[in-house]
Amino acid sequence: MSHQKILIIDDDDDYRLSLKTLLESHNYAVAEAYSGKSGLQKIKADRPDLIVLDIMMETVDQGYDINQIVKFQSQYDEYKNIPILMISSIEQDPFERFSMADTQVDMIIPDYYMTKPVDIPKFLALVDKLLNKAAA
Repeated sequence: MSHQKILIIDDDDDYRLSLKTLLESHNYAVAEAYSGKSGLQKIKADRPDLIVLDIMMETVDQGYDINQIVKFQSQYDEYKNIPILMISSIEQDPFERFSMADTQVDMIIPDYYMTKPVDIPKFLALVDKLLNKAAA
């Protein structure tokens, strides 16, 4: 049984439940947060091995704000190496959406990005890859 913990931060209750059910069926421990604010609290409380993060929650780009906070703000230094897998219904790649990101600070780019609906085998393979990479 896996002891790796995944935190899902998404404001869609049904989507969180479906991801949680899928991940738990593959022996991952799963914590949930319904907003960016609760997600930041859960990161500190639960110390996940992976964060699965939505973009559009209370604001249209809140996921990017959470990514920036975790990766670049000093109060989250001990969590900045937790991989972030951003999943969104926005089909545009973050590099296209924020073209300035590759020439400026990489603060808005997550470790990996997928669009909804996720391809389940690809999602599970990526989760495994990110968790194995983080554990190495």
